[in-house]
Amino acid sequence: MINSFEIIETIKMLEEEHLDIRTITMGISLKDCADSNIDRACVKVYDKITSMASHLVKTGEDITRDFGIPIINKRIAVTPVSCLCNTAVTTEDCVRLAHALDRGARETGVNFIGGYSALVHKHYTKGDAMLIQSIPEALSSTERVCASVNVATTRAGINMDAIEQMGRIIKKTAGLSADSAGLACARLVVFANAVEDNPFMAGAFHGSGEGECVINVGVSGPGVVKSALEKIGPDADFGLVAETIKRTAFKITRMGQLVAQEASARLGVPFGIVDLSLAPTPEVGDSVAHILEEMGLEKCGAHGTTAALAMLNDAVKKGGVMASSYVGGLSGAFIPVSEDAGMIDAVRCGALTIEKLEAMTCVCSVGLDMIVVPGDTPAATLSAIIADEAAIGVINNKTTAVRIIPACGKTVGDTVEFGGLLGSGPVMKVNGFSSEGFVRRMGRIPAPLHSLRN
Repeated sequence: MINSFEIIETIKMLEEEHLDIRTITMGISLKDCADSNIDRACVKVYDKITSMASHLVKTGEDITRDFGIPIINKRIAVTPVSCLCNTAVTTEDCVRLAHALDRGARETGVNFIGGYSALVHKHYTKGDAMLIQSIPEALSSTERVCASVNVATTRAGINMDAIEQMGRIIKKTAGLSADSAGLACARLVVFANAVEDNPFMAGAFHGSGEGECVINVGVSGPGVVKSALEKIGPDADFGLVAETIKRTAFKITRMGQLVAQEASARLGVPFGIVDLSLAPTPEVGDSVAHILEEMGLEKCGAHGTTAALAMLNDAVKKGGVMASSYVGGLSGAFIPVSEDAGMIDAVRCGALTIEKLEAMTCVCSVGLDMIVVPGDTPAATLSAIIADEAAIGVINNKTTAVRIIPACGKTVGDTVEFGGLLGSGPVMKVNGFSSEGFVRRMGRIPAPLHSLRN
């Protein structure tokens, strides 16, 4: 039975502590849209997206009205588009597919569509190579398309050829969107161990093991967790802190389960997973950094930050898996710098550096996310940053990613305003010593010994 206290508690979470459903993401298979004629393929892609997702936005709005639960974003993830590019003759053909995705997203009313993606953790197919080469033009000429490239897995190792190329691709993408300080790069993620059911952008795609269509839901509530820790006070030991986070995560996930099942029933689409990720926003009271500071750190980035984040991430997962049999995606704590008010403050005061963020990515859910660096950062340095993150993911058998923005014309100490959920990014200092010789070796870093598990 639900008592009055629980009802009041939930209302407080929604109205005062920024609890929300961050996204309902519909995964759509485009496997049957492949065609030897690129014009026909574009038509098939557009028609399938607009047909299957025609009621997605309205359904989200109806659930918000009926249950009083804010659903911030409605999104679509599709089969990695590189699978449709094997018959493409030029990179312009791939860009045309990106435009078909963009038109479909605009027609259905979703804010982003993910899946302009390639999985090249071992080698390239023709379609992979064509799509990756087209990314700068595709992202700079669309508004809602998100791209991702998986360059490493624990089983395959690290594709340094792909990593070297992605450094150059990021630089070119930033250059083509220089009028917005490289904002197109905010829609590009480079992964190690990418997951097939992640509902969060910019890295969402509909994996090859998924069905025809599925509904995945992403829940977020950093403010709820911080409020719960405030109630137990600064003298509570870490056992109680972990238990409090776990119980709070359970409640948040149950709400996500409710929305996911309701959306699934109303749309007539199978329910996939609930992704419980503490995804922050620039709003005050919605920060992962402030949760860590509530544990006793003067500022996020101080010594102890990695340990605090590790406990937070683990407790969130433990609470989530008790609330739903289908917790998936990334589930844990995100640390996107520009999207977190506490992270922004920590960078500005010098408490948080890229090196400390890299250490934190060993224990969080993703990786170096929404990092803004000087526009003149060499492509080889960007590639080396990606390689470091890929190594963390491969060795620790976890998902890691890099979403980095070389802000054209900006230097350390400047701030780039992105607006909305993307917030503002203080330009961070990168190590000035060259990685050119390392990146130029190319080839594939072999998989670690623990990849041989059969």
